[in-house]
Amino acid sequence: MAKRDYYEVLGINKGASAAEIKKGYRKKAIEFHPDKNPDDKSAEAKFKEAAEAYEVLSDDNKKARYDQYGHQAFENGGGGFGGGGMNMDDIFSQFGDIFGGGGFGGGFSGFGGGGGQRRVKGSNLRIRVKLTLEEIANGIEKKVKVKRKIQAPGTTYKTCSTCNGSGQVTRIANTILGRMQTSAPCNVCGGAGQIIDKKPSDADAQGLKVGEETVSIKIPAGVVDGMQLKVSGKGNEAPGNGISGDLIVVIEEEAHNKLQREGDNLHYDLYVSFPDAVLGTSKEIDTVTGKVRIKVEAGVQSGKILRLRGKGIPSINGYGKGDLLVHVNVWTPKTLNKQQKEFFESMQEDEHFSPKPESSDKSFFEKVKDMFS
Repeated sequence: MAKRDYYEVLGINKGASAAEIKKGYRKKAIEFHPDKNPDDKSAEAKFKEAAEAYEVLSDDNKKARYDQYGHQAFENGGGGFGGGGMNMDDIFSQFGDIFGGGGFGGGFSGFGGGGGQRRVKGSNLRIRVKLTLEEIANGIEKKVKVKRKIQAPGTTYKTCSTCNGSGQVTRIANTILGRMQTSAPCNVCGGAGQIIDKKPSDADAQGLKVGEETVSIKIPAGVVDGMQLKVSGKGNEAPGNGISGDLIVVIEEEAHNKLQREGDNLHYDLYVSFPDAVLGTSKEIDTVTGKVRIKVEAGVQSGKILRLRGKGIPSINGYGKGDLLVHVNVWTPKTLNKQQKEFFESMQEDEHFSPKPESSDKSFFEKVKDMFS
């Protein structure tokens, strides 16, 4: 089933402000919260859908990518929740503070003053992955080795006595408006609700150690240089019962020796000799899907652009493929032998060699205009 538009999910307009996005999510989360809709799978799905929409739209970078590329920018590990894979604890942990202390009157688990334990999230990791144009055009699954913090074997935890395992400390203060209750992460356990009981000697103060893991990253076709994809749960682990951070994958496009990319289109410079330009020829050229042979008509003019439709890069939005634009360049020899020089001298006054541009022979500026239209 196709995903619904994130703005539609939260009931807001595309130009909504950060405050409106937050308000829209809060409204939907209250409406579909599991405690208000017990054993209602449909409500639970909508609750997760709203959390997924807010996770993207509340982040300026993710929102910009979503506005430009839609859902496909976050598929195959490309960010977001990856199709609702987050469980309820994940959602409560990341977005519970949107409601503030006691936002639901203490009645909902996992949020604000509901008494549910906050789950600390491990830090994110960032890596760069280099891709060739061929890999970008076809999509690829990359396996990379990542050094990440994991819980050291033998580490045990016990409940934090300061917050009694809730991860939060509640304070009540008398103000001119009456008694005000506020909640903050426990400064002893850092909000985890647990502290270390025992740990091996090679573990750090949080009971973590560095381990190496091979992570598989599915990269969709059509990604662009600088785009960031997210592999959920493959960042550093958190101590105790916390959730792992994410692995942020930054795409780096390698330069091709013959093709130049411009959006979804590709450009190729084809050089032909003067005799080939006069008589016509066929040439084999490189594309991102292999070599193809093209026909060069007799009398071709230097600067002619041959368009091979569908031989470019697939759109990240799934709107088809770009084109391969072949720029014909007639190579003029710089040196001639005596016989060749005499031949061209005899042709200087020949009408067949006099320039006769036709209406179909576009100027340089018209060609540039066509390229960007």
